[in-house]
Amino acid sequence: MYRSHNCGELRIDHVNQSVTLSGWVQISRDLGGMTFVDLRDRYGITQLVFNMEDNQDLCTKARSLGREYVITITGEVNERSSKNPNRPTGDIEVKVEKLEVLNESKTPPFTIEDESDGGDDIRMKYRYLDIRRKPVQENLIFRGKLAVETRKYLSGEDFIEVETPVLIKSTPEGARDFVVPSRMNPGQFYALPQSPQTFKQILMVAGMDKYFQIVKCFRDEDLRADRQPEFTQIDCEMSFVTRDQILETFEGLTRYLFKEMKGVELPKFPWMSYDEAIKRYGSDKPDLRFGMELVELMDDAKGHDFAVFDNAEYVGGITAKGISEEYSNKDLKKLTEWVMRPQIGAKGLVYIKYNADGTTKSSIGKFYSDEVLNSWKEKLGAEAGDIVFILSGETEKTQKQLNELRLEMGRRLGLMEGKGYKPLWVIDFPLLEWDEESERFHAMHHPFTAPKKEDVDRMLNGDHETMKALRADAYDLVINGVEIGGGSIRIHDRELQQRNFDLLGFTKEEAEDQFGFLMGAFEYGAPPHGGIAFGFDRLCAVMNGQDSIRDFIAFPKNNSGKDMMIDAPSLIDKTQLNELNIELTVKPEQ
Repeated sequence: MYRSHNCGELRIDHVNQSVTLSGWVQISRDLGGMTFVDLRDRYGITQLVFNMEDNQDLCTKARSLGREYVITITGEVNERSSKNPNRPTGDIEVKVEKLEVLNESKTPPFTIEDESDGGDDIRMKYRYLDIRRKPVQENLIFRGKLAVETRKYLSGEDFIEVETPVLIKSTPEGARDFVVPSRMNPGQFYALPQSPQTFKQILMVAGMDKYFQIVKCFRDEDLRADRQPEFTQIDCEMSFVTRDQILETFEGLTRYLFKEMKGVELPKFPWMSYDEAIKRYGSDKPDLRFGMELVELMDDAKGHDFAVFDNAEYVGGITAKGISEEYSNKDLKKLTEWVMRPQIGAKGLVYIKYNADGTTKSSIGKFYSDEVLNSWKEKLGAEAGDIVFILSGETEKTQKQLNELRLEMGRRLGLMEGKGYKPLWVIDFPLLEWDEESERFHAMHHPFTAPKKEDVDRMLNGDHETMKALRADAYDLVINGVEIGGGSIRIHDRELQQRNFDLLGFTKEEAEDQFGFLMGAFEYGAPPHGGIAFGFDRLCAVMNGQDSIRDFIAFPKNNSGKDMMIDAPSLIDKTQLNELNIELTVKPEQ
């Protein structure tokens, strides 16, 4: 028997019992005639003690143990004279009577502690060591339990879990596909699914009524902290439902998960239209943990011979409360440089300081009198001691820049800390986006999203400008400024689906080639249906207050899409290439 107990299990009630433990050596300490070893497994850490006076050979053997050696011991549980209140097993220690080394270990390339000294790449290369660290283990354990609770809730709501194919057909909409060559069909390729979208709609046509799947999806796109080339979704679809019923169902799921996993009772989720979110926050995923809303200043700012504002399509500002005294000219210069970085793209930053002594200082003071600037205070919600930051330019770009500035000021001023979770449904998105460069419409969500019922006739019969104003029966779930999930009511009528493909620039032949199976299914009694997909990795991260999804994925990729541990992607043998009828025209990087 390798263990009678795990390393997080022993308590004061176990004193005088003989136990067997197995695990990894976290650290050892030699103190004269005594040697102490911290033994670690998934469940915790237990202190072992070896006494030179009791057993010199055993103590000498203990002193030869290196970090991460795998050992098994047998001994007696004793009460510690110097207790450790920060450790669940801190009241006891095990006086070792027998020690066996099960496996030695090389010295690890980084410390396997809660706070490691290893960088991202080295920890990803030795991921099997990184996962031994408690924070990473806790994240993976949380993820596993969250999946169980998700299944429990949805099964209790009569959803059926159905697996959909991983080798599917490539489609041109959305992100780039990962493609897989078919050996048995030379020159032809599968694609890995960006989502199971068409399959779950087919399941609704098939009468399954309520479907879900915790499913892997794949997108060949640029990566960042909250993006991976392969990721996991809670994917769901329902028949004979309205938008409101879907929001109620998945608000219920979200509240259940927060209650079960975090002990948090979320309030009823507010709703906000896309247009309102953009106007107030400059973002369709606003962070509601703090205010600092955007205020449009067009009527106030124009007509004072300040060309930057007079020639702008949009002028807007935000108010940072109580910082006029602490923000120096140097701070304001650095903030201006921050908004002018290419990632933000502003051409400059205007500020107005409403000082505590009643004076006003502004970077546009020579164009606007103090009387005029003070007349803006009420509209901006500003008071003595505040600073107003103003940007101008094209409407959409400037609103996005103000959103980035708002979030940055929220971070700098600690306005998000300790505010808990602020969920929000964003609804009534535009159905289509016009792209000037390609001179065609793109789907805001995807090509299968239905317009709102009152817009269906305008979609079928309207002109180009009418199309720009179409609204989608779509919705996103946002928590703390992160898009957790999104979905829509789907088109279930062939004529309407064909019209949407027309607007998106598909020829009838292309639409039939790509999606004929779905439109054909619509001719056999397709029910009204809709659904949603939650980013499972993102949900894990947001629930735990973390920005990166990597540590909730057992074996993540780096920012170049590489698995550092197994060195993938990699070259394949020329024989395999020949079997797949692939000839490389570009020499791969070694």
